[in-house]
Amino acid sequence: MKKYDLTEGSILSHVKAIAIPSSVGFFFNTMFNVVDSIYAGQLSTDALAGLSLSFPIFFLIIAIGAGIGNGASTLSAIAIGKKDTQEYHQLARNSLLMSLTIGIALVFFAPFAIEPLFKLTGAYGESLRLGVAYTQTIFFGSLFFLLNFTLNGLLASQGNTKPYRNYLIIGFFMNLILDPLLIFGWFGLPALGTVGVALATVIVQLFGTVYLANRWMKSELFDIDMFKKSFGSLSTIRALLKQVIPASLNTATIALGVFIINYFVLLYGGSQTIAAYGAAVRIEQLVLLPTLGLNVAVLSIVGQNFGAGNFERIIQARSLVTKVGAFIMLVGMVIIFFTSPYLVQIFNGDPIVIEAGTTYLRIEVLAFLTYVFLNMNISVLQGIKKPNFALWIGMFRQFLPFVLFYFLGTTLNMGILGVWWGIVIINWTAVGITLIYTKAELKKLEKTMSSATLSIEST
Repeated sequence: MKKYDLTEGSILSHVKAIAIPSSVGFFFNTMFNVVDSIYAGQLSTDALAGLSLSFPIFFLIIAIGAGIGNGASTLSAIAIGKKDTQEYHQLARNSLLMSLTIGIALVFFAPFAIEPLFKLTGAYGESLRLGVAYTQTIFFGSLFFLLNFTLNGLLASQGNTKPYRNYLIIGFFMNLILDPLLIFGWFGLPALGTVGVALATVIVQLFGTVYLANRWMKSELFDIDMFKKSFGSLSTIRALLKQVIPASLNTATIALGVFIINYFVLLYGGSQTIAAYGAAVRIEQLVLLPTLGLNVAVLSIVGQNFGAGNFERIIQARSLVTKVGAFIMLVGMVIIFFTSPYLVQIFNGDPIVIEAGTTYLRIEVLAFLTYVFLNMNISVLQGIKKPNFALWIGMFRQFLPFVLFYFLGTTLNMGILGVWWGIVIINWTAVGITLIYTKAELKKLEKTMSSATLSIEST
């Protein structure tokens, strides 16, 4: 069996080989963001609030990149499952071309749209100025973000997540050095403040593009002659867009959701509470890291086995990964509940910030399991070429807050607690819908694959 073949062998072994390196990489990526937040908090509470407010706008790049990477990974995994290496290279060429085109467009988009988007959240004063300066610099490096997502998707479809892990580890240490140099102006460099935070990130992303491109071209499946013979194809672009658009819009709805949360947090709590929310989200991300690695594993395994027509392995992968993710999350819930005040204090020593962040985390732990059920099932649906549900459930989760947050926060006079409890209620409702829909789609797939097998056997 070739190393990139996930249609045979132990599913648990494949999950470990994919998810562990991926989770380690995501850990260092999150710590990268934690370091940025800690340095911003050292500058001022306004700087930390500015970075928190920038998250949903910055997330637009992440949404597009994740969508392209997801599309490249899913369709490439299916091509590998079908043993069609020419299609794999065709997908690679077109997904990289898509990243290049959109990345250049975003550079021109940044100067005109970022400040108005900040003002939509209700940002003002120094938090607005610092957040805009940070985000505009980030957008100038958007091309490298998109290429990195795409290259990682092409590698992950082979079950190879180690290069991305290595890049994120190296990137973390690069950022650890670059941040103080550029933020505070060490060794005679100009003190750039929040712009320095962003510039350090862009430099690390540029390094990642060079490194990941090199590792992909040295991967077991890559063939330079096949890649050269591939070409820009409208049919391949359309196939990619069918995966990319729902995945990107789903991720973008998360950004929209954060916009909405930021609006209500500012309404009910003010800048100190928004700073607390930004710090608490970083902590929350650390707990979710193992499940992110499991998402990559289930998408790659399901995609290849869908391409190979192996329904039983799809079901086995879904069940195994969900159980592992739920166990990890239960452990994380207990740890976060008892340590949350000490963790928030790492980011900012303001007692109001610490209290607000602790309250959020101790309520939000009740929603931690929802991310396992939601993400695993959405990854399965994407792996069987049913990506549209991710968009619809994403819209449900992000638009319902308009009504629910206001009802809980204002009508019931719960204030900021209405926002925190609203998140829990919405997520568990979304889980129920997702489980029902996924079960129905898998029943349809079982019938389709059984019919196809019987047809082959009868000929």
